[in-house]
Amino acid sequence: MTIRKAVIPAAGLGTRFLPATKVTPKEMLPVVDKPALQYVVEEASAVGLTDVLVITGRAKYALEDHFDAVPELEAALIARNDTEKLALVREPAALATMHYVRQIAPHGLGHAVSCARQHVGNEPFAVLLGDDLIDPRDPLLTEMLALAEHTGESVIALMPVPPEMIDRYGCAEVVPLEAGLSVAGTGLASGEATNQVRIKSLVEKPAPEDAPSNLAIIGRYVLQPAVFEVLERTQAGAGGEIQLTDALATLATMPTEQGGGVTGVVFQGRRYDTGNQLDYLKAVVQIAAERSDLGPAFRDWLAGFVHSLEGPQ
Repeated sequence: MTIRKAVIPAAGLGTRFLPATKVTPKEMLPVVDKPALQYVVEEASAVGLTDVLVITGRAKYALEDHFDAVPELEAALIARNDTEKLALVREPAALATMHYVRQIAPHGLGHAVSCARQHVGNEPFAVLLGDDLIDPRDPLLTEMLALAEHTGESVIALMPVPPEMIDRYGCAEVVPLEAGLSVAGTGLASGEATNQVRIKSLVEKPAPEDAPSNLAIIGRYVLQPAVFEVLERTQAGAGGEIQLTDALATLATMPTEQGGGVTGVVFQGRRYDTGNQLDYLKAVVQIAAERSDLGPAFRDWLAGFVHSLEGPQ
């Protein structure tokens, strides 16, 4: 079955970014000149995920407005014959068919995903977290979707992190994927090594000394609809919330014919984390520095600014 639906959880309160997020959703904070959420919707649209459901919360109306038409602004730009800005204004609404469901209370990522059940139905679907930006030059979802369609199992994205940082993430214990199940992808360096793995177990934010590996779960998933039944039975875990990691750990123990089985794609490309202030600033600088229009002048200024901070030698 071709996967066409994507779910983007965006109901969080954004408390790490207060006071900026008092009235502005965290997902709408600009990364250079586009809100973070637009990068995520663009990524989904680029791989054919054109039916997008955003899980929202209170005071998130700006999300819906951004992906809608703005007749007054468009008319003003048409009157000025400003076709360049008109295209930028119209672009978000043309990316996908957008839908919205409110998560009444923030009970965790697993609960947010369960809010998509009525919209998704009995189809596999992708989940993209709004504070993980994947560089379009290093495609990830294409490989994940192909693997899910080939195996009929759920697929999660993994990324190596320094062992001392694994307690910030869900963590995976993995073994090589069985012969004949892998699909064409980015691969690793050489030989028979592959970046596609079988998930044996998962644990949410383990202490570094207890972690089964340094492979962290990052914010891209392709899930089979059986996850909804599992989420219904999943008890609150870390932080008193319903953790998607716990539901995936259960799916990993179930047979494929019952909607179970979990594989992983180990991603080693460019990823930008916007989940806290420091990582957000890093993302803005990295993306701006590599822009063809802004990059050259920005890099020159940045080099001079850093040199000025170092002071006289």
